[in-house]
Amino acid sequence: MCADRNHTRPRGFTLIEVLVALAIVSIALLALSQAGGRSLDTQYQLEQRSIALWVAANQLAEIELNKPVQPGTRAGQVQMAGQDWRWQADIQPAPGDQLWRADVLVFDSTDQLVLTHSGFLAR
Repeated sequence: MCADRNHTRPRGFTLIEVLVALAIVSIALLALSQAGGRSLDTQYQLEQRSIALWVAANQLAEIELNKPVQPGTRAGQVQMAGQDWRWQADIQPAPGDQLWRADVLVFDSTDQLVLTHSGFLAR
């Protein structure tokens, strides 16, 4: 018998095993980076909607302060959080004829609708 048959080869990773491991790691990193990008997009959209809600709430408060409230459409532009916002308020009688219903639409600087907010005002 030959002495080489009893001799065991040192164990290590083959080139193919290393390449497969690198492929798995790269796929995982790509998935993580895409998830991070989606998270940033979602955070930006939530921030925009929050600011637009403040704009709409402020407009409802201003409409209520400038009594008497009359039905019709009002529009304007304000700056909040360093951005320009355009708003449009549609005021109409609410069911029951005891309140006004005000629907405030808020648009960003590119005229994309960001939020619609409804409120009720005393007559």
